[in-house]
Formats: sequence, C-alpha cells, structure tokens
Amino acid sequence: MRTMSESPVGSSVPPPAPGARDHLALDFVNSAVALPGGHFVDLLGTPDATNRWLTEHGLAPADAGVQEMCAAQLRSLREHLRVLFAARVAGLPALPAALTAVNDALSRAPTASLLYWDEKNGPYRAAPCPTNEILDRALATLAADAADLLTGPDADRLTGCGSAPCNRYLLRHGRRHWCSTRCGDRARAARAYARRTRSPSP
Repeated sequence: MRTMSESPVGSSVPPPAPGARDHLALDFVNSAVALPGGHFVDLLGTPDATNRWLTEHGLAPADAGVQEMCAAQLRSLREHLRVLFAARVAGLPALPAALTAVNDALSRAPTASLLYWDEKNGPYRAAPCPTNEILDRALATLAADAADLLTGPDADRLTGCGSAPCNRYLLRHGRRHWCSTRCGDRARAARAYARRTRSPSP
C-alpha cells in the first residue's frame, strides 16, 4: 500500500470529484484514493499529511502539530462516513456504529458562541477554539457537512464512481457516473476492449 508520504504519486490523485467543492465531507471521504495498478493514496496517511489536508480545507492552522492519534481519529470518522455513503447509495440501512460515530463527532464542538469581555472594546461573542479543540472542531465540522449532504436535496445525486478500481464518491450530473475525466476515459476504454474481445455468437 502506498501513501502520499511514501511515494511521489501526488500527480496521480484526480481532481476533486463533482460536488466536492460544495460538500467538504465529500472531499474528506475521497481523501483515500484507490488508483490503477494496485496503488493507494491516503491524504491522511501521516500526521503531517493530515495537518496539510486540514490546513488546505480551513480546518486547522499550518502549525497545529497534528499527532498520529488525531490523524487516526480522522481516518476512523472517514471510514464511518464511507459506510454511510455506501448505505445511502445502495438504499440499505445504516450500520448503528457508523451513525454513533458521526453523532459523537457532531457533539464534540460547542454550537453556541460564548460571551467574552475585552478590556478595550467591551463585550463580544465568539466560539471558543483553543489548540486542543482543533481536532474536535474539525471532526464536528466534517460530520455536520456529511449529515447535511445525506439529509439534503443532493443526497439523491450521491453515487460511487463507476470506473474500477476508483473508490471515490461524487454528486451525479445527468448520466455521468465518473469522478473525473480520467476515470471516464478508463471506463470507456474498458467497455471498448470488452466489445472487441467478446466472442461472436455461434
């Protein structure tokens, strides 16, 4: 298994899937990418890679100093979300453990802005976010976005990429079932090859 930290395959990672710019959770779920040739890229594979992903998505400062325990919690939430996405796409009941994990993440960050008092400017409200709460806030934000996607109008458009071995999810537009042009080309090439090699009927 290869990860971003082990192999320079960053250029092999496809661009964000359709819908990922509107739903952060979609990009999060797609941060583990299966590539042709048995390659696998995990954008959360190491603490440094996880910190970089969180920073790029506005969920943590560049100097957050993410540790492996934090990265592991994010990878765990990602797998639970993948289970829920798969259940939604297949029209199957969700696993209780996945629902529990998402609801636990949702409850980690306070929703109310607290009251503070500045000596110069007086009272103001702000959501507390000390350094040790960065992970909790990231988990809550990702879980909330996933919950919004799964219960919102875009849920019916959620589907898995139809080009093996890709494991990414996307929001379908029309008949498109591929997460990228590259996957679409690969699927069309596979169909063309299958037609050429199909045995003629007797």
